[in-house]
Amino acid sequence: MNENIKSHYSYTEVINWLQAKGVELYGNHFKIFETDSPIVYKLIAYFLRDEPTCFQYGINLNKGILLTGPIGCGKTSLMNLMKYLTATEHKFYVKPCREISFEFIQDGYQIIHKYSIGKLYQSEPRTYCFDDLGTENNLKYFGNECNVMAEIILSRYDLFISKKLKTHITTNLSATEIETHYGNRVRSRLREMVNLIAYDKSTPDKR
Repeated sequence: MNENIKSHYSYTEVINWLQAKGVELYGNHFKIFETDSPIVYKLIAYFLRDEPTCFQYGINLNKGILLTGPIGCGKTSLMNLMKYLTATEHKFYVKPCREISFEFIQDGYQIIHKYSIGKLYQSEPRTYCFDDLGTENNLKYFGNECNVMAEIILSRYDLFISKKLKTHITTNLSATEIETHYGNRVRSRLREMVNLIAYDKSTPDKR
């Protein structure tokens, strides 16, 4: 554990609370592993907006989170738990990328608007956590191929610049793989938009 963290929050208590909440949501097999504590500490610091601790970790509170790690390391369940630590004005919605791609097949290009500028009746664009980036496919809509998530990220980048809109992402892709899937422009925009928090590649599958 990182004993040297000086904070007005008791991180041990927060982790115990998250552990209990995880069991309630996911069942008795849920466990926050000691080996993952560096990741969990960073996420807690960010979502509780603990500025001194974020500063120690080099985390920028104006950016979102890009949580990367191998399949089955627990990224999605951790991000779902973080919703419970988040103040109302920073609330976010977890949305699987595969579901977005299915919506695109059905509804076409308006889906890109839905997950960037928002629907007409929403007053403000929403903060999303796009879950499992890279599991969706490039899709054809009436014969036109579209990299839906790339378009959504680029649209949200404009809103990040103009309205400070945050985007969170989980993925098992590396930075190089993100560039291969989505192009250099998306990779460089993401670098501006998010704090990278990465599991070790050797983290075992916990499923």
